Amino acid sequence: MPFIKTRDGTDIYYKDWGKGPAVTFSHGWPLTADAWEDQMVFRAHNGFRVIAPDRRGYGRSGQPWDGNEMDTYADDLAALFEALDLKDAAMVGHSTGGGEVARFIGRHGTRRVSKAVLVGAVPPQMLKTAANPGGLPMEVFDGIRKGVTDDRSQFFKDLTTPFYGANRDGAKVSQGVRDFFWMQGMMGGLKPLLDCIKAFSETDFTEDLKKFDVPTLIIHGDDDQIVPIDASGSASAKLVKGATLKVYPKGSHGLATMNKDQLNADLLAFLKG
Repeated sequence: MPFIKTRDGTDIYYKDWGKGPAVTFSHGWPLTADAWEDQMVFRAHNGFRVIAPDRRGYGRSGQPWDGNEMDTYADDLAALFEALDLKDAAMVGHSTGGGEVARFIGRHGTRRVSKAVLVGAVPPQMLKTAANPGGLPMEVFDGIRKGVTDDRSQFFKDLTTPFYGANRDGAKVSQGVRDFFWMQGMMGGLKPLLDCIKAFSETDFTEDLKKFDVPTLIIHGDDDQIVPIDASGSASAKLVKGATLKVYPKGSHGLATMNKDQLNADLLAFLKG
């Protein structure tokens, strides 16, 4: 399997499929690069090279004690760009991965980046603060920490309900989709996954978003029960100059699975546009 080694010696696993202009995919918590496979296969069949790493602490990558925060996530991604000598690459990030894309651009600029896509992404900031009154209270994230600490296996199984909108009338979420989510979550290390709760909830990406200077597409479901649209996608679209916001009516947080045909078409149109 292909790996790169970061400055602190952490092994980062990545998929690298297809030929053509490069597109990187950053996954959400607590998933892996596998969460993007529907989009990766579709894009590789349509003339693109697609690359998706497992974030440190997740999946097949190393599980270090330290470095489980946004600055290091972004630096790990930059190390992958350097190792593969990616140029004019489009970056796609879902949820926590959207934060990773934002912090990458904030720290490393767009010298190697042509476009950006944020899908159900956590920026500008998920936590409710005096400066961010539309965010979610700390009690929400403390509850996630408790659930993961007490019984993460059952917590991940339960999380599939709001994640994919299975609690909505008419929703059709297969047991296979739920099991695949659970399997990916259980591949991660407990310490990195717990650390990442703080990273995805408390990190403020406002200044990162202001540094975007490439075409940017923001996609969000208006029924996202994990990352509510008003404080995330809608707010990010106001901070990224010239960004396009595309709202999926009744869309859940799991757009890459539940709305994969629409997402594939929208990504392809944006990347070819």
